[in-house]
Amino acid sequence: MNLVKIRTLKSTDAEALLRFEMDNREWFERHIDARDSAFYSMQGVTDHIAVYLSDFAAGAWHPFVIEDSAGKIVGRANLKDIDLSERSAEVGYRVAESACGQGLATLAVRHLIQEAQSHWNLKQLVAHVYPENIGSAKVLKRCGFLIEPASRQEGMEHEYRFSLSI
Repeated sequence: MNLVKIRTLKSTDAEALLRFEMDNREWFERHIDARDSAFYSMQGVTDHIAVYLSDFAAGAWHPFVIEDSAGKIVGRANLKDIDLSERSAEVGYRVAESACGQGLATLAVRHLIQEAQSHWNLKQLVAHVYPENIGSAKVLKRCGFLIEPASRQEGMEHEYRFSLSI
């Protein structure tokens, strides 16, 4: 694996992030819910980043980008729905199709676990994965997440829920 850098999303990432998202749109939509078409514009991505950074400032999200050795965005990783009273959050990540198989998703999830502990003092992480997204399930298991027994939560009938106590 080439050297990569994982860092917090910045407002100046709009152009690079739009390129990353557009280059991988079809790939991502095979594995996760599609984004609204308005997202795929400079204004859409700029607005998206502004919301994420506002939520970061409020302590509700921690958005990261993964850059390759040339500084190109090749992935994203997020701590989402951070709940400081429950000391929990959800993890989410996506890696460019061209960068799959290089261990970036595992690296990203391990980074999220580390940040959850050191920056946010969290004790519980969860992730939701569609059954056909076998790669993500393997990454989560490799990082210590356990699949929870099937539950029938509203809107979650077609997803597996993984959790990790840290």
